[in-house]
Amino acid sequence: MDAIEILKSLKDKGIRFTPQRQAILEYLLSTDTHPTAEEIYKQVKQKFPGVSLGTIYNTLNMLKEHNYILELPCGDMSSRFDGNPVNHYHVMCTQCSKVVDFHNGLIDMDELAAEKTGFEIHTHSLIFYGVCPECQNIN
Repeated sequence: MDAIEILKSLKDKGIRFTPQRQAILEYLLSTDTHPTAEEIYKQVKQKFPGVSLGTIYNTLNMLKEHNYILELPCGDMSSRFDGNPVNHYHVMCTQCSKVVDFHNGLIDMDELAAEKTGFEIHTHSLIFYGVCPECQNIN
């Protein structure tokens, strides 16, 4: 889904979309670096100097709640965000925190998890942790 389709869908749901929110969404859709909220803030602030970090977090939460982006918890109390909400895996470097997408056949665990727990499963995530090629070359 592109930014225009997402904006129309949100408008149909009665959600107001400001130019700042649009800039946040467009940045997320244009990058595959899986930025943190602070990195998004720095990028959007270049175009909208008055934008607040609160606006960034509120917009990210709203986009996540409507399943337009993914939040990747990093384990260090921070998160990275992915503008591609289609279920896929990620690989994270334990040294520099770089995150890359890993597209491979998804493990069909949703049905098994639902069967074993009684939960209605909506999605799942899997992050592989290791050392990226750049960090391997430093050591």
